[in-house]
Amino acid sequence: MSGPAGAGRRTAAAHRLRDRYRRRAPGEPRAVGYLYVLPALAVFSVFLLWPLGQTGWLSLLHWDGLTRASWAGLGNYRDLLTDPGLRAPFAHAAVLLLFYSVLPVAVGLLLTAALTRFRIRGMAFFRTVLFLPQVLAMVVVGVAWRAVLAPDGLLNDTLGALGLDGLTRSWLGDDTWALPAVGAIGTWVETGLCLVLFLAGAQRLPRELYEAARIDGAGPVREFFTVTLPGLRAEVAVALTLTLVAALRNFDLIYITTGGGPGDATSVPSYEVYRRAFETGEVGAASAMGIALTVVIFALTVLVTRLVEGRGR
Repeated sequence: MSGPAGAGRRTAAAHRLRDRYRRRAPGEPRAVGYLYVLPALAVFSVFLLWPLGQTGWLSLLHWDGLTRASWAGLGNYRDLLTDPGLRAPFAHAAVLLLFYSVLPVAVGLLLTAALTRFRIRGMAFFRTVLFLPQVLAMVVVGVAWRAVLAPDGLLNDTLGALGLDGLTRSWLGDDTWALPAVGAIGTWVETGLCLVLFLAGAQRLPRELYEAARIDGAGPVREFFTVTLPGLRAEVAVALTLTLVAALRNFDLIYITTGGGPGDATSVPSYEVYRRAFETGEVGAASAMGIALTVVIFALTVLVTRLVEGRGR
């Protein structure tokens, strides 16, 4: 067919064919795409979603792990709010957030600001030494620091050699100092991670921004708040997320250094879940605490992400 009518039909057919290919453009979701992610989704479901669902079910029961279980409903969750023994681990975890997250991020930002303003020789060696705790197993870290903080350990020996015998104490056996001592170990471990993240982010910041700020008469403090900190917003979000999770799921360091003691002065949710599930036979209470801990970690992660994204707009 020729003529204007035929040309119009051919044009309409071409448009339909083009729209069909646009709808099925590469990169858009297709049925075959789900087949590629199906193995990973199956592993994720078997090793994470299914155990999480089982834990949620156990949290609704009174069960000692051996005998017949009885229905508890939301009783285990009510106990989390009313039982001081169950609330205390979450309070201790909140204290550890300061040492594991706030202090490492603050120190990392301070060091990054100094290192971006002043050139220091041996930067690669400096970063490697600070990042070293991240590549060590936490069990190794705990054993090493337990020896350092022992009553006859390196720290007390150093204080005694300096004539500060009044400051020596059993750092991990003192009700007042045990939790800050564990937190200080966490600060030592997480600071290197934050610093490496921030230095990597600072390297991509245009040097022209620093030069413009200095031409305008900006000092180190103003330069940090107007150039460095806004440019490291994404890295700060990542560092806060990783350190928050590390603080809340802290188990191995507590287990190696203090075992939750003295008394329950350093008990944290993850350690309390282990103790109640495998030592005292309170599987339902342990499961409820595990679910609550999961919800807290998820909520804090979402909150950090939303805050950073909101300020970035």
